[in-house]
Amino acid sequence: MLSLNNKNIILGITGGIAAYKSAELCRLLIKAGAQVRVVMTQAAQEFITPLTMQSLSGNRVHTQLLDTEAEAAMGHIELARWADLILVAPASANFMAQLAHGEAHDLLTTLCVASRSPLAIAPAMNQAMWSNTATQQNLQTLQQNGIHIFGPDAGAQACGDIGLGRMQEPQQLAEQSAALFETGVLAGLNVVITAGPTREAVDPVRFISNHSSGKMGYALARAAVDAGAKVTLVSGPTNLPPPAGVDFIAVESALQMLAACEARTADIFIGVAAVADYRPAQAAQQKIKKSHETLSLELVRNPDILATIATSNPRPFCVGFAAETENLAHNAQQKLQNKKLDMIIANDAEATFGHDHASAIALWMGGEETFTQQSKEQLARCIIELIASRMQSTR
Repeated sequence: MLSLNNKNIILGITGGIAAYKSAELCRLLIKAGAQVRVVMTQAAQEFITPLTMQSLSGNRVHTQLLDTEAEAAMGHIELARWADLILVAPASANFMAQLAHGEAHDLLTTLCVASRSPLAIAPAMNQAMWSNTATQQNLQTLQQNGIHIFGPDAGAQACGDIGLGRMQEPQQLAEQSAALFETGVLAGLNVVITAGPTREAVDPVRFISNHSSGKMGYALARAAVDAGAKVTLVSGPTNLPPPAGVDFIAVESALQMLAACEARTADIFIGVAAVADYRPAQAAQQKIKKSHETLSLELVRNPDILATIATSNPRPFCVGFAAETENLAHNAQQKLQNKKLDMIIANDAEATFGHDHASAIALWMGGEETFTQQSKEQLARCIIELIASRMQSTR
């Protein structure tokens, strides 16, 4: 599966009739999970409008090197640092000549010179221009400088000639762009993670909750993003900032968390949240006054989010977390079987809630793995690697 999840790509467009293909290329890059910012030369704007590319990319199109408004937001140096890849498609003969000689006279050439990210070009020109000695010498220079050359293809050209010089098709360019990156173990997969506590309202100012900090769930979300997954993090109230690169959904109650999870399609579901087992049967509409020595609350069971997702169709690979205070492995094994999970991660509640370090035991049918005390960030990466391995072996 083509995956560019969490990659930042600058799509450069130079002047040429093949610029019409850049619109489809932009769409495919975004579909594969990339964030795309478009940079157009003045000549490119004669073939396709910045408005078209802005509509497709969802971002302002950059056209000027010295743009006061752009420099106040994402200036050209910051834009160069932002990119994981600069892809110029189409790349004209003139652009290739400028790039081969290190020119930086407009925004696109300046970005190419200023960026340390990989640079790829998709040449597009008349077959006679492509075979010209100067163009071929420039091509050799670019290759020697480590620039990736995508194409060109041979075939009929807009001018009526037949030969080398056609820009490759957008699908080919998107696939070659993805191939430049090391594929993560979860590349192309949708992962939904729950984190933090839930709050069950007693009245407008009081609630039932627990001591979960959300740190483990947030660490897992970051690790899954780094592994190439498209991550949705459904979080109860915490004091943590949403991790970069995730689709973040904030909820309060168990019922809200369940609804958010059921609304998302997942290849992997990781239930880390400490979901309240019970909620008040009726939440008071007004603050309950302190008028008696005792107060009785009727509690009803909340739905089991993990068990519900584990019986959904299509069913994701389901991983649960069990925070226990006694009989750690035994209680976790019972939950693994009762909830029909693929894997469960068990740890000591008192040793993990609110702490930056944790140990854990991963259990699945017929196997287990122990993780010694380590930072939750390190533990999260180990768990993601194990989940990817177990999922591959079972499916």
